[in-house]
Amino acid sequence: MESLEGKKAPAFTLEGSDGKKHSIKDYAGKKVVIYFYPRDNTPGCTKESCGFRDRNTDLADLNTVVLGVSKDSLASHDKFIEKFTLPFTLLSDPETKMMAKYGAWGEKVLYGKTSIGCIRSTVIVDEKGKIIKHWRKVPKAEAHPQRVLDVLQSL
Repeated sequence: MESLEGKKAPAFTLEGSDGKKHSIKDYAGKKVVIYFYPRDNTPGCTKESCGFRDRNTDLADLNTVVLGVSKDSLASHDKFIEKFTLPFTLLSDPETKMMAKYGAWGEKVLYGKTSIGCIRSTVIVDEKGKIIKHWRKVPKAEAHPQRVLDVLQSL
């Protein structure tokens, strides 16, 4: 998958942990960090989500909303949010349609084994719906939220 930087953010409509349907157009006028992660309550995904939680006020001060996306059910998301006091919406993409549009679903290699699954990745969408930063693969989940905040602060 090539970088999505400079392209219009692909349209989506997914159920959120807040009981509402979410679409990229709902966020016109705000920046949106969309991070794709493999699974609720796994070590890397928990560190990454808690990193975004810990920086949520700084991100909000930059007119930025955070959305987490995985295949997990809304019930799983609810438990994850409650356990780690996550202050943002998690979207459920059980059919991986949104993940595929954003290059976050496909072949990946873990411990030398190739499989099909969620590729940990992130996009930053600007106020007009254009992708201004795309991390196609996030190498260190726990360090990533700070990197995202650094990019936003540099804009």
